[in-house]
Order: sequence, then structure tokens, then C-alpha cells
Amino acid sequence: MGFNQMDFQRLIEDFTRAVEAGDGTRLAALFTGAGVYHDTFYGEFEGREAIRAMLEERFHGDAERFLWEMEQAVCDGQTGYTSWNFSYTSIQQGSTGRRVVFQGMSRFDLEGGLIRRYSEKLDSGMALIQLDFHPERMAKLFNRWNAPLAVQPALQRHFKGESSR
Repeated sequence: MGFNQMDFQRLIEDFTRAVEAGDGTRLAALFTGAGVYHDTFYGEFEGREAIRAMLEERFHGDAERFLWEMEQAVCDGQTGYTSWNFSYTSIQQGSTGRRVVFQGMSRFDLEGGLIRRYSEKLDSGMALIQLDFHPERMAKLFNRWNAPLAVQPALQRHFKGESSR
């Protein structure tokens, strides 16, 4: 079953409401049984139970007062994209009470009326600056996030600077 634009709009509204409310069960129900949620900060979570736990224990364990507004949603029936504004208030030690605001884009790979894979792109450095992370801590995170790029076959020629022409 392919999504039409209205179906996709409803899906992303349910998605953002679940995240804002910290309702991991509701968020996980939007995914296929083997669905994947790839979060820029926390990594990849596969399956409904992992997605539920990620939202309830990680997201809402580190922050509160989430707001997520998705805009300019487009969907071809199998893949949807949207840009967004996202914010939260940190409850992490060392950054408690700091409001974090950033923008990004999401990709939704869809299957059978559900999300098969969710992934996002954003400037993570903006959030870390707003959280007042020390440069050493940021470098550690950036190195961890960069490591998977170095082993992706599709990126090898880019790392080597090799032209395909």
C-alpha cells in the first residue's frame, strides 16, 4: 500500500505528537515490526521495543518539553521527506535547563502503511553548542559519528577524492 500526501501528513503528525508526549508505544506502532529509527545523536534502533525504549528512556531521560514541527512534507507513496524545527529543554547533568533549538530534514521509507526506516539530517554541532558541551566532548562525539562514514562503500571514492569521470 502506497501513501498519498494526506496519509503521509497524518503519519508525521502522529509521529511528532508521540515524540512530544514521550509515548514510545504510540511511536513504535507507526513502524513495521522490523522498522528502524536512526537518530543522529543516539544511533540506530531496530524493532518496536527498541524504538519505544529509545523514546521513553533516552529522549525523555535526557530532556523534556519537546516541540517538533514538520513542514514542507512530500511523499511519492514509498518515500517521504520533510523539513522541521525541533526543540527541547535539557535535563542532563551539566546542561540542565538549557533550551536547545535546531532545524533538520527527515526521510521516511514506507511499507504497508507504516515506517520501515526513519533517518534524519541536521547540524548536530548547533545542539552541542547550545548544551554548552566542552570542545573535547564534542570532538569525541563527532569522531564517533564520523566513524561509520569511513566504512560506507558508497563514500569510498569521496574519501579518496577519486573522480568517476
